[in-house]
Amino acid sequence: MKVTVITAVLNGQSSIGATLASVSSQDYAEIEHIVIDGESTDGTLDIVQAERTPNVRAYSAKDNGVYQAFNRGLQVATGDVIVFLNSGDVYTATSTVSAMIGVLAASGVDAVFGDVAVVDAGRSGRMVRRYSSRKFQPSRMSYGFMPAHPTLFMRRAVYDMVGSYDDGYRIAGDFEFCLRAFITHRISYRYVPDLVVSMPTGGLSNRGWRSKWDITVEMRRACRNNGVATSLPRLCLRLPLKLMEFT
Repeated sequence: MKVTVITAVLNGQSSIGATLASVSSQDYAEIEHIVIDGESTDGTLDIVQAERTPNVRAYSAKDNGVYQAFNRGLQVATGDVIVFLNSGDVYTATSTVSAMIGVLAASGVDAVFGDVAVVDAGRSGRMVRRYSSRKFQPSRMSYGFMPAHPTLFMRRAVYDMVGSYDDGYRIAGDFEFCLRAFITHRISYRYVPDLVVSMPTGGLSNRGWRSKWDITVEMRRACRNNGVATSLPRLCLRLPLKLMEFT
């Protein structure tokens, strides 16, 4: 199966190189890497062009956020399996893609996913949190739980069925997409109990308590729009459990 890795980036001069190197070092042969740039004004595109290989394609245009960038990547993707790896995120091993595709092929499910290591963005690189997808069930999405999106290896046929990301969301568009995939369309899945992706602190969803509140409000809207009963208090119940993931 051919794999498409889509990387969204905006002014990622300090981070894009690590992501490009991580994807290019994978031991899985059939990978295309699509970089969707939101018209960066730093040296991001220079780095992409300097490290560009035949399996890397880059597109640059102004967008209204990460989910529009995701959709632009989907429009040009040619892989049988789609995965999103944003600028700064890296795979934890050179065999990550081959291992995840092996599980997907052997199990016959629609999607596989695992865990994310959230690491100190400073010099230490120490893991500060393990975002675990182990207890995910579609029924728990009304409490705000979802698979770790950067680890989600999903067959292209699912996107053809479920549709694209709703770019009306600023921070919870991946959650809204998963509501449609796992609840509305009831796709099949398999959890892999491994650290799949390493993600630095400072992303859209882990910028402190204000971002936690903003994503909670958007999660409630996503649930309502997809007929999933929930409330702000119910969605907030996930936060104490998330605190237990910190090391």
